[in-house]
Amino acid sequence: MGAAARPPDERIPKAMAKNAAKGVTGEEIWLDGKFVKWSDANIHILTHTLHYGLGVFEGIRCYAGTDGRSAVFRLSKHIRRLFDSARINLIEIPFSPEEIEEATLESLRRNHLSEGYIRPLVFIGDGAMGLHPGDNAIRVAVIAWEWGKYLGDEGISRGIRAKISTFARHHVNAKMTNGKTCGDYVNSILAKREALLDGFDEAIMLDTQGLVSECTGENIFVVRDGKVRTPPLYSVLDGITRESMIEVARDRGYVVEEAQLTRDDLYIADEVFLTGTAAEVTPIREIDHRTIGAGERGPVTEELQAAFFDIVTGADARYDRWRTFL
Repeated sequence: MGAAARPPDERIPKAMAKNAAKGVTGEEIWLDGKFVKWSDANIHILTHTLHYGLGVFEGIRCYAGTDGRSAVFRLSKHIRRLFDSARINLIEIPFSPEEIEEATLESLRRNHLSEGYIRPLVFIGDGAMGLHPGDNAIRVAVIAWEWGKYLGDEGISRGIRAKISTFARHHVNAKMTNGKTCGDYVNSILAKREALLDGFDEAIMLDTQGLVSECTGENIFVVRDGKVRTPPLYSVLDGITRESMIEVARDRGYVVEEAQLTRDDLYIADEVFLTGTAAEVTPIREIDHRTIGAGERGPVTEELQAAFFDIVTGADARYDRWRTFL
């Protein structure tokens, strides 16, 4: 009898699994209006969102500034999107945006983080089961922890390898794309695991018409002849880093178009890069075994990436309106 097959996750390259393998730890979590010890932030096994996936969340980053102060990047915009996601999903958050913003800042303080990743999560508690949650309580948590480069330090500098996924992205009327909904990310997980198992770093997803949509957790941009293009909002999540980099690119004189893209538009691009809170600004050097441009981070990507990090750390004070200080 031959050797037993290894579980799928054991075939994922260790370098790409490194971040995922790190345990997320901290001291306190804001849960339903008060801070509790990290180990005491527990929920019942019959929590409705755990079974059916209806909940909403955000991913937010805090950066240490060049002046020694720490600031959260685009906090109010993130919290507004959290409330938009809840409205889309018929969830009424039992706290105000201002309370969630303050909980975000206080979570960083209490966990002694000068830099970190913050996850506000709105979920449906235990009680009624079945698809209709009835009068189950709407619960809210804010968690903050230390998290490095989502796609690795090498990915930020050298670029990553991606493949077109066999999984289609959500259709706009099958699952509304403007909401950042918990259960939607099963689609992303399947695509991500497929890409890693096939030896790539990330998956690029097409919509149900076969046009380029986005990646598993990032928006995508292409550069061709100095012009920057990105898929339109009706087929992608309205990414906050996406919006920011469109504005920054235009401020720097680039023509930026929101336009439909085909997969061969990616293959013949001079540069391709991703944006997202976790991924920040990450170049793609190869797609489906095709070298993109020179096979390394291109000049436009490098300029916009440098601009992004100058903004979030306060080195470029022109965009300080996007920073909320601790």
